Order: sequence, then C-alpha cells, then structure tokens
Amino acid sequence: QVQLVESGGGLVQPGGSLRLSCAASGITFSINIMGWYRQAPGNQREMVARITSGGSTNYRDSVKGRFTVSRDNAKNTVYLQMNSLKPEDTAVYYCYAYLNWRDDYWGQGTQVTVSS
Repeated sequence: QVQLVESGGGLVQPGGSLRLSCAASGITFSINIMGWYRQAPGNQREMVARITSGGSTNYRDSVKGRFTVSRDNAKNTVYLQMNSLKPEDTAVYYCYAYLNWRDDYWGQGTQVTVSS
C-alpha cells in the first residue's frame, strides 16, 4: 500500500512561516516528480511547487520567492518551506508523487491557515 504522509500544517499569522513534509512509503521505484498542490474552498486544485529527482524545481508564480521545495531522494521525502505567508495561501495542501503516467499518488492533505 502506497502512502504519502504529510505533516507540518497548522495555523500561522500573516508573514509567518511553516514547513511541510511528506514522506512516501510503499514505493519501490524512484519517484520522478514530487510536489505540492493546494485547494481552497470554491477553488480548483492548483500546483504550488514541484521538484524532479534531479533537483529541478517549478513554482506557481504567486509563491515564487516565498516558498522553497526540496527533497531527500534517499528518504523519498519532499519538503515545502513556506515563508512570508499570506491569507491567500490558506488551503488544504496535498502532497503528490509521480512515478510515470501509470503510477501517481496523492496524500490526504494538510490544512494550512494563514490568519490573524
């Protein structure tokens, strides 16, 4: 059974920081892409940040310069360091792991709330 276990979500004030972690288990092969998506109520799920096994990254424009995605391939773990958080960052954040077009997986999601 493949599992993506997320941690690090919570309530933070505007301008604050959070670090999300996602550890993948039950995956034998290397994970091509890991990343983070988010979905706020009434909105579509949107890509936040992605990172390939080689370390190439891609960010949503609205988080560039504030968020940093990284990974530990040996641990099959992806991280999202979120700084200078804004209320519009409030959403459920989902971890994503892509092996190939036949195999991709999602975490259960972790709530991030940015509010004073």
